[in-house]
Amino acid sequence: MLVTVLLGLLGLGVLTAGAEALVRGAASLAVARGVSRLVVGLTIVAFGTSAPEMTVSVSSALAGHADVAFGNVVGSNLFNVLFILGACAVLAPLVVSKQLVRVDVPVMVAVSLLGWALAADGRVSRVEGVVLAAGLAAYVVLQVVVARRQGDASVQVEEASGPKTLPMQLLAIGAGLAMLVLGARLFVDAAVEVARAAGMSELVVGLTIVAAGTSMPEVATSIVATLRGQRDIAVGNVVGSNVFNVLGVLGISAAVAPDGVVVAPAALAFDTPYMVAAAAACLPIFFTAHRIDRWEGGLFLLSYGAYTAFLVLAATRHDALGTFSWVAFEFVGPLVGATLVALALHAWRRGRGRPEHGADGASPGGRAT
Repeated sequence: MLVTVLLGLLGLGVLTAGAEALVRGAASLAVARGVSRLVVGLTIVAFGTSAPEMTVSVSSALAGHADVAFGNVVGSNLFNVLFILGACAVLAPLVVSKQLVRVDVPVMVAVSLLGWALAADGRVSRVEGVVLAAGLAAYVVLQVVVARRQGDASVQVEEASGPKTLPMQLLAIGAGLAMLVLGARLFVDAAVEVARAAGMSELVVGLTIVAAGTSMPEVATSIVATLRGQRDIAVGNVVGSNVFNVLGVLGISAAVAPDGVVVAPAALAFDTPYMVAAAAACLPIFFTAHRIDRWEGGLFLLSYGAYTAFLVLAATRHDALGTFSWVAFEFVGPLVGATLVALALHAWRRGRGRPEHGADGASPGGRAT
């Protein structure tokens, strides 16, 4: 067991190094090629850091472990929004661009709803998997169109701190992605071995240990990007990864598996709706002054902590499950929902009484977007 823990720690170290290389290379490439960091975060970085989810879910689906394949997608999306965005916002308030508010977050919500709808009959078939994968291609085309419309005006004109030449930029991105995949694999293998030794079900393992493990690239990349001031990459990485997880990871897993991906009733009854709710919660928070403040990040972290606690209590059939469920779903949940609705209404009313955003991208409240 000691060797397993050491391998997991080694994986975390490799992940951190890979995230640093990826952020440096992607940010430099964005500045040099006239593409906004947000678009790079939504595509290259997001898809690259989702490579572990793709590897784990596809291999699990082919091996007949559908609970791990589907749980990995749902759990990763919950982890991305609630834990990663929450942690990044606690470190530094995240300014949200207008593109995220108007295009990408609504797409993330719509994609989450689509995944839920396709899984509602207890299976994501091979045909439905192909439909999801086609949706991913459409999303990439959308990002290309947006990037061309933005042009040079969207690029932050500053000297990149990463590699200066195209070959070195591509080498940094490739090396970063390779280290992310290797580090995630080491971490996941160690975590799954520990979890199975504790007697956890495949669904719970997929929703927690595997989901968190395969999301370690997103954790490392977004936190490093936040600390380096590349916050468009930090937020875009999360949103783009969630879109990729549903359309790409779930879609390709269902398309290549002989019987598609079977979805457990427990995942349909609770985990998938929770994923959709977490995605939808981004809308009112992102609309409030186009930023995620520290207290809002804390709210996300608290929500993820409650979700994880519920899974652990349910898996162990703990005596406190009934009381915890009542407090979480009858009191705290409605209170959080009412707060988000109140924030959205306040922002909407304030926006009606103020002029539209100017050409410089400043918000009515004077904050840059």
